[in-house]
Amino acid sequence: MKELTFTTHSPEETRELAARLGPGLHPGDVLALTGELGSGKTEFVRGLAQGLGVPPETPVASPSFILAREYPGRLTLIHLDLYRLEDLPPELLPDVEEYLYGPHVVAVEWAERLKNLLPRDCLEVQFTVVGESQRQLIFRARGERGLALLQYLVGAPDRPQ
Repeated sequence: MKELTFTTHSPEETRELAARLGPGLHPGDVLALTGELGSGKTEFVRGLAQGLGVPPETPVASPSFILAREYPGRLTLIHLDLYRLEDLPPELLPDVEEYLYGPHVVAVEWAERLKNLLPRDCLEVQFTVVGESQRQLIFRARGERGLALLQYLVGAPDRPQ
């Protein structure tokens, strides 16, 4: 199994699906999120934060204007948002690489803009709007760690059908 597809029917379901991944995440895990504006990527990151034990009073917002936000939990969650970048400027490359290959969990919105910088081992999540509040999420495993996360999601309690 290298790919799984889920359909969520509300932002809450998108967050719940992501939260189920939280306990299975390890330092160094990268989630590459792609999809159009408004397709649920930030809601998914909110769910990851919940699943990683980020305090509920901590607001999780898209870092569009500042590139990255860090959220402390069981593991530190780094939230990168590359929406405002067409190409990664060379001066940001060391910072982005430090995030991608550091000892935390990284969720990258607009990950396609990183091109070949993404680690070989990661979990890609493609978001598609299929209705007013309905979203299709396709999880694709890259490498052994991506496959392990996919398998964890299948075995996670209360997984959606």
